[in-house]
Amino acid sequence: VKEHDTRLWRVLNHYVHESRQGSDFSAVTQVGVDETSSKRGHNYVSLFVDMKSSQVLFATEGKDASTLERFSADLEAHHGDPSNIREVCCDMSPAFISGVEKHFPEACLTFDKFHVLKILNEAVDEVRRQEQQSRPELKRTRYIWLKNTENLKENQAATLEALQVKKLNLKTARAYHIRLNFQEFWNQPLQEAETFLKKWYFWATHSRLEPIKEAAYTMKRHWDGILRWFTSKINNGILEGINSLIQAAKAKARGYRTIKNLITMIYLIGGKLEFRLPT
Repeated sequence: VKEHDTRLWRVLNHYVHESRQGSDFSAVTQVGVDETSSKRGHNYVSLFVDMKSSQVLFATEGKDASTLERFSADLEAHHGDPSNIREVCCDMSPAFISGVEKHFPEACLTFDKFHVLKILNEAVDEVRRQEQQSRPELKRTRYIWLKNTENLKENQAATLEALQVKKLNLKTARAYHIRLNFQEFWNQPLQEAETFLKKWYFWATHSRLEPIKEAAYTMKRHWDGILRWFTSKINNGILEGINSLIQAAKAKARGYRTIKNLITMIYLIGGKLEFRLPT
């Protein structure tokens, strides 16, 4: 288009900002929170999404508690009310938790399924990593233990079956079964969910597998937010989808020069903006 990219971004930023000024967030009651990387390293942008409409409401640099404060202010600037937010879905980040409690006092927290399982997967992997030092048959089997059985290739399934033979008595196999059992938690009826979780917690904390025990203690500290899923039924799958679109756009552009430009692109991808074209 024979224009310097700085001018193009200035035009984009202007129209995105103008469009967002007309947004109305007064009906928002459920919010999902997640972060996306802005570039390699530890630079992040936090996303806030309406769980009912899948609209990106707000994006801001960082992933600390102050991002919740900025979202609260932006919500009010768009006719929203922080006290109307009844459900928030996020990971177990202490920063996000404290930010929600301070700035959205009426909201109940639901901890995202994906992040809960990630903690358990990391525990299983740590058991494998420690055990393979004395059990060479575990080398090059990492991903077998991190997948569900239905997602394994034929040769991976055969390897898994061979490693689960009782006489091998592998700690990793025990950790794997504890993780698989936990996944049944989300299939329980509401009235049986906490009983199931208590039984699982007892099993995990008596497993004599330190990484699994630590994961179970983490679950205990976040007990209410894990159980809240049975009431809210929300998870951050929507945000994971938006994040994949953001990462694809970032790869296509070979990155963005500034955080501001990335945030503008996030609003273009997920903000459901309405533009008034100049006449």
